[in-house]
Amino acid sequence: MSCSPTLLVLAAGMGSRYGGIKQMDPVGPDGEFILDYSIYDAWRAGFGKVVLVIREELEEPLREHFGNRLDGKVEVEYVVQSLDRLPAGFVTPPTRKKPWGTGHAIWCARNAIHGPFAMVNADDFYGRESFTEMAALLADPAFGRNSCGIVAFRLNNTLSENGSVSRGICAVENGRLTDVVERTTIEALPGGKARYQNEDGSWTPLTGEEPTSMNLWGFPVELFPELDRQLVEFLQANLQEPKKEFFIPTVVNTLIKKEGWNSLVRTSPERWFGMTYSEDRKLVLDQVKNLTAQGVYPPCLWR
Repeated sequence: MSCSPTLLVLAAGMGSRYGGIKQMDPVGPDGEFILDYSIYDAWRAGFGKVVLVIREELEEPLREHFGNRLDGKVEVEYVVQSLDRLPAGFVTPPTRKKPWGTGHAIWCARNAIHGPFAMVNADDFYGRESFTEMAALLADPAFGRNSCGIVAFRLNNTLSENGSVSRGICAVENGRLTDVVERTTIEALPGGKARYQNEDGSWTPLTGEEPTSMNLWGFPVELFPELDRQLVEFLQANLQEPKKEFFIPTVVNTLIKKEGWNSLVRTSPERWFGMTYSEDRKLVLDQVKNLTAQGVYPPCLWR
């Protein structure tokens, strides 16, 4: 078994706001997807395996896309996330159409991961430095069995000009994460500031400098028993709620506040870009083109 960490990529999203399969929309000069760049950056940072959590219908086209491009570089395994894949004793109600969330996606990959791992979204660009920071976090002597970690971004480096986004707003003290709250409607404001909408429709201002989760988390393999327990509790309380999701920031909050886990924080200087809305695609194309011209990436990642 390799001692190098695993990269877990959440690639089962529906793309409802984007209007298509955004995780498979070519943005690079050789037809690369955003997730190609994450895998490439992780490989350069020392990751030895990639686990892709996907919908069943995406497996064949993804296998065709990667073909033998990753041979000799990283091991690849595909895991299907589906609505009916739940812990024993639970049956998905017919009213459920929405995926169960990021926590459930990670739970689906539990049998494919055997050591420390990082997770990312397939449609978000994190940048080379972000994966370097994550590799260092996973190798930190302070990162142990009851530890997790995050590479956080500055909020105003993560917003879209084309609509609201969901972000985990972090509270950090002395390099440790003390709280993370998923805000599902965050809008950019002039001057680098932002605001989020509350459940009652009111708005709360943000400075734009808040440490922010882009779902670049690091975990030990010991996460999975805890994740299984929390997923069961979530389903017991929310099985019949068609829009409730099992978010990984909620899992982390429980670990650090109730289970005493240590949570390390590193920060990324990178500016996020991604495929939340169809209007975002031009920006992604331009950014990738610029990074390629600057020599950050070769024109053909895998050739």
